[in-house]
Amino acid sequence: MANTVSRNLNTHYSALSDSTRKLSSGLRVERAADDAAGLAVRELMRADIAALQQGVRNANDAISLIQTADGALQTIDEKLIRMKELAEQAATGTYDSVQRAIIDSEYQAMASEITRIANATKFSNIKLLDGNLSALAGDADGHDGSGLSSKGKLKIHFGTGNDSDEDYYYIRIGSTTASSLGVGNSAAAGSAAFSISTQEGAQKALDGITSAIVSKDNIRAHLGALQNRLENTVANLSIQAENLQASESRISDVDVATEMTNFVRNQTLANAANSMLGQANSLPQMALSLIR
Repeated sequence: MANTVSRNLNTHYSALSDSTRKLSSGLRVERAADDAAGLAVRELMRADIAALQQGVRNANDAISLIQTADGALQTIDEKLIRMKELAEQAATGTYDSVQRAIIDSEYQAMASEITRIANATKFSNIKLLDGNLSALAGDADGHDGSGLSSKGKLKIHFGTGNDSDEDYYYIRIGSTTASSLGVGNSAAAGSAAFSISTQEGAQKALDGITSAIVSKDNIRAHLGALQNRLENTVANLSIQAENLQASESRISDVDVATEMTNFVRNQTLANAANSMLGQANSLPQMALSLIR
């Protein structure tokens, strides 16, 4: 009788220990023995949640990169506007060659500043406007991540896998140096906006600068569209991570109400078994009293 009661008592104490462990940790599945299949599903979910949360940070970093580039392009825009103003000034016949040379010196200084800004604009030590990120999608020199130093179009990875349709896309930023825009004396000889030292050159520069502004605006429009897309991506990834966390919680976390009921039940059974063990151990003493 005592052995039977002791076995039942050990069973109840074991169940009580499990309930205590689950209630104290807050986890229904804390070890593989609790639910092997549930543990496997939970760990995959936890990995995806961590990857999605990092993907949100990656996308936000890309937004910051785009904003950095756009801010520099806004400054370049101001320089181009000033260059067009100078070209308009030099295009009129009321200035002589000496005066136009003075105007052209500022014009060339603006062009040099555009090149300096393009070469100096960086994000995390990545040059943004010097043409380093100008490779087209599918180009041989595009960014594939195989080298220690990445070149070409910039891959923004935010998904949990490696499917280009779902997990990443590219940022491409064309060069905005003065030579690339075709303005100033660093551009190819004969370019429309090469110099405004003559009235004819200044008149041609008006069209050349307009073309440069259009080229620069195309880059800004592309970046603006990418920023909107990334912001939508961040919103979507946040929702995915939130819903996946809710699913993981339903698998992993303990149901406190149910487990507390089990705890009280096991505690009652353990107390009863403990009392019965005392009774079972006292029965032999009753038998001995009969012999006496």
